[in-house]
Amino acid sequence: MKVGILTGGGDCPGLNAVLRAFVLRGVEKHGFEVLGLADGWKGLVAGRARPLTPADVRDLVPVGGTVLGTSRTNLYKKPEDADGARAQWKTLGLDALVAVGGEDTLGVANRLSQEGYRVVGVPKTIDNDLNATDYTFGFDSAVNVAMECVDRVRTTAASHHRTIVIEVMGRHAGWIAAHVGIASGAHATLLPEYPADVERVCETVRRRKASGAGYSLVVVAEGVELPAGAAAGEGKPLDAFGHVRLGGVGEDLAARIEKATGAETRSVVLGHVQRGGSPSAFDRVLGSRFGFAAADLVAAGGFGQMVSLRGTEVVAVPLASGVAALKTVDKALYDVVQGLEG
Repeated sequence: MKVGILTGGGDCPGLNAVLRAFVLRGVEKHGFEVLGLADGWKGLVAGRARPLTPADVRDLVPVGGTVLGTSRTNLYKKPEDADGARAQWKTLGLDALVAVGGEDTLGVANRLSQEGYRVVGVPKTIDNDLNATDYTFGFDSAVNVAMECVDRVRTTAASHHRTIVIEVMGRHAGWIAAHVGIASGAHATLLPEYPADVERVCETVRRRKASGAGYSLVVVAEGVELPAGAAAGEGKPLDAFGHVRLGGVGEDLAARIEKATGAETRSVVLGHVQRGGSPSAFDRVLGSRFGFAAADLVAAGGFGQMVSLRGTEVVAVPLASGVAALKTVDKALYDVVQGLEG
């Protein structure tokens, strides 16, 4: 069986662990011939593929990013791209395809599956916002990187008696911000799922200033929309899936805090540093388990499905369920975030 595999959307730690496990299991156990498609769905459109053997992937587990490259390509934005992908599927002689990606990449995979193509999905996003799986690889690495950055910022904030706003990733779901806020002991945390109470943040800063603490740390997800201000991403360019390129809420919030409280305030945008570098042990293991399970799912003919973590077990669920809705931060966790502030 000739099986293609691609990585789409934003890169994140753990992608290469998936590729390694899929190739090792697929070739050595199931006898697959594996083709790695370059740069996500763009590689299928252009027919850019190369063989992947166990020797090519065996040492990849600690390597960040993706050796296949990635892109935010939407096959269904242009009819000629979808037609090109269908034609290249035949030209490459693919019997099946494994798509490793988030909401957008797996959304395309689901549409191809509905057209009758034999597709299996592997969920990937550092935002941890994919439905039908408890965790996605990349999330743990991003949280640990961001937490370490906040820990480092704490010492300079305390030394200079400043308030520092740390902007982390999270477009519609604030999982990273919530976990970083709790793990780093931030004094205030804002998530995109819940209204941003800027006055509550300012009151925390005033209270800490009056108590002699002298500094405050505020974590904010990039997708948070501040009241009476421009919507996040307004006027910014869109990607192929119609998403705005976010960023800037941290600076805006810092200016508001300084004006309202008189506390010297700075902002730090962590940006892509959160998804770069080597994966955590958790993400290496989860990515490996997902790649291993995806190979078995292809061999068993479980097409139109994706692998998923449910509790401690890796199971198969319909691709459609994975992209049906975003998984956002629930009220119970948000109560913990707010209850530990101040």
